[in-house]
This record gives sequence, structure tokens and C-alpha cells, in this order.
Amino acid sequence: MSDSSRQLSLGAFLMATGHHVAAWRHPQVEPNPLDFSTYKRAAQIAEAAKFDALFVADSVAAPTDAIASHTARSVYFEPLTLLSALAAVTERIGLIATATTSYNEPYHVARKFASLDHLSAGRAGWNLVTSDAAAEAQNFGRETHIPHAERYARAREFQQVVQGLWDSWADDAFVRDQQSGQFYREQGLHLLDHQGDYFDVRGPLNVARSPQGRPVLVQAGSSEVGRELAAQTAEVVFTAQTSLAKAQTFYADLKGRLAKYGRSEDELKIMPGVFVVVGASEAEAREKFEQFQQLVEPEVGVALLGRMLGNFDLSAYPLDGPLPDLPLTQDGQQSRQKLLTEIAGQENLTLAQLGRRIAGGRGHHSLIGTPTQIADELQAWFEGRAADGFNVLVPHLPAGLEDFASQVVPELQRRGLFRTDYQGTTLREHLGLKRPANPFF
Repeated sequence: MSDSSRQLSLGAFLMATGHHVAAWRHPQVEPNPLDFSTYKRAAQIAEAAKFDALFVADSVAAPTDAIASHTARSVYFEPLTLLSALAAVTERIGLIATATTSYNEPYHVARKFASLDHLSAGRAGWNLVTSDAAAEAQNFGRETHIPHAERYARAREFQQVVQGLWDSWADDAFVRDQQSGQFYREQGLHLLDHQGDYFDVRGPLNVARSPQGRPVLVQAGSSEVGRELAAQTAEVVFTAQTSLAKAQTFYADLKGRLAKYGRSEDELKIMPGVFVVVGASEAEAREKFEQFQQLVEPEVGVALLGRMLGNFDLSAYPLDGPLPDLPLTQDGQQSRQKLLTEIAGQENLTLAQLGRRIAGGRGHHSLIGTPTQIADELQAWFEGRAADGFNVLVPHLPAGLEDFASQVVPELQRRGLFRTDYQGTTLREHLGLKRPANPFF
């Protein structure tokens, strides 16, 4: 795709109450994370603005540390259930849900996402994660989390099985001939019969091949093994990058890995997360942001920091002291741990300051300013080959998303960087991704 024809993609990150850790305390926010009307309103705002997709993250464990009672992340909707409900109140916007390969079975994941793709007429995407929260293990019969290298080996095989199950049926297998009594052509059925290191799965999937052929495969790993898995299998990558230079390096590295897997650069979209606070003036935007920052209890910020560093308990360290030297986690988010350690050192932040620093963007690039300033930065990253689009993180829902949709999106459209209307009906069409052929037929 030539530079002149490139258009950026936008995803709306729907985190309960908002992406800022103190969002639930803001007076504009409904503090109940199980209030469906908040998600419905946010989804419809994003669709009216022609976003490519909604994105919902997930964890299969609730925090129970001493500070957990002061956060709003103990309860939230299971992503596929939520997106199935949102599919009924939207028409075109993509629906990307997170599901871990560490504490699921391939058949379950394949069936659920294929079902969502049918229910939404071709709008489903699976964000494949390996789980970084060690506490999840104890909800699934394990005392300890699966080691990092093994998680990715399992994830690679898991993805192969899911893809094989999605291709269980030819596109024209189901003839449903009421007169003859033939429901499907026997020649249109492929029996997977997978036997591997981690999974033995016979198949076939009891859902027909989906409208997109397969739901879009999304990943977020930025470690070395995560990048390699993404280069081999992913169609969209979400990533946290804090500067244009770092984003360009990541972009070039990941795109450069595709050729050895027989893939072109257009087959993978890289969408860094960007935390956005919009104001009529820069001063107004910063004042808005500071309202959230004032609601951050230091202990809550530090607890979030410990979680993001790889599930370290930092409560015994002084709030006004530096970030302690921590071993490289083998079970948590290795790339995020490296990123946050760099921020602490470069900006000479105390533990409390670092916790407050990441309370909004959680390690993602933060843009606080006018629509023009924000559009300038997004354009620089997009045209500078640092991004194919962005996963937009807003401090609170739905108001923060409404600010972006009503103020920044028109500026991007005016510059010819973003669509003014949907040209297709499926998530693949929004992202400019081809419908995959079924290799078995």
C-alpha cells in the first residue's frame, strides 16, 4: 500500500469506567463497572466516529491485596459476553476481545469467537494473550504461573489449533437443502485431528466458517518471543511505546520479521496505545488531567505499578524512595517491566511519583492538549512509520471518548488521514486485511 493511500486505524479501548486508575472517582463517571449503559454509549460514540474497532482487555483473577478495595478493577464484564451484547446495539464497528491461551482450551476459544463473528456479521477479533497475572494460576488448579517461555510455546500451538478449527468447514459446506434433506456436503468437512505437545483436539468445530473466514487475530506481546509470535501469526499488534523514536524502532523490527514467514508488511497492522486528554486549550486539557491525578491515592498508584512490573508487592518500600532494583520477571510482562524501569530512571522519579505518572496511560504514550496538537502527534507517528493506527485510551468513559470523537477525529478527517464513512462491513475490511482462504479446500 502506497503512503498516499494509507489511512490510519483507530481502536477504542473500553476499560471499565475509564483507563485512568482513579476514573471511577470522577464526578462525570458512573462508578459501577457493570453498568452496561456506559459501554453501550461508548460503543455508539466510537461507531458514529467510524472507529475500526472496540477493544476489551481482560484478566481472570481479581486483586485481593490491601489496596484492592480502593480500586474499580475487582469486578468487570467477561469480554465476549460484553461484546456479544454490544454487537446487538451496533452495526459496523469491530469487536475485539481478550482471551488467554494459558487458562482456556482451544476449542472453547475457537467456538466463542466464531460465534461472535456470526452474531456480528463479521466484526470479531481475538486478542491473544498468555496472561501476565500470577494470581490467575490459582483459579485454574495451579500453584504457580506457567513460565514465560512455556506460555509462548503453548500459545503458538494454541493459535494453530484455533485456526485449524476455524477452518473446519468449507465456505460452501452447508447447503441446507430442505427438499433433499442434505444439510452439509461431506466433502466440505475437514477433521483437524491435532496431536501436539500441549493439545490433542479432534474437531471439527461445531460452528460454520465465519463471515470473515477467521476472526482477526490480535496480539500485544513486545518481548522477543512475543514479537516473533506476532510476526508469524498476528494481524494486528497493540503495543506500548513512549516516544516516536522507540515506536519507529519497534515498528521497523516487527515489520522486518514478516518476510521470513512469507508475509508482506500490509498483513500486519501495528497500533500503539495512546492515552488522550483533549481540551479547547492546552491549559484546559492539563487542568482536566490534573482533576484525575488529584484523585490518585499514592498507595493505589504504587499497587498498580507493582502489578504492571510483574506482580511485585511494593508496599514495604518507602513512597518517597526510588524504585527498588527488581529481578527481571519470568512470569509477568517483561516488555512493560523494562519500559517502566526506564521511565523511573530517566525521570528520576520516586515510587509514589512513578505510580502517579502511570496512573493514566499505564506506560502508554500520553497526549494532553488541543485537537490540533493531538492530531499533529498522531500524524507524525503515522507518517513517520511508527504506527499504522492507534488504540485510543481515554481517562474516563464515555465522556473522554466523546471528547476525542467530537474534536480529534474531525481534525484527522480534515487532513485526509481517517475515513469519513465505513467502506466495508467487516473488521477485516475496516483494517484493509484480506479474507483468508481455507487451506483445506
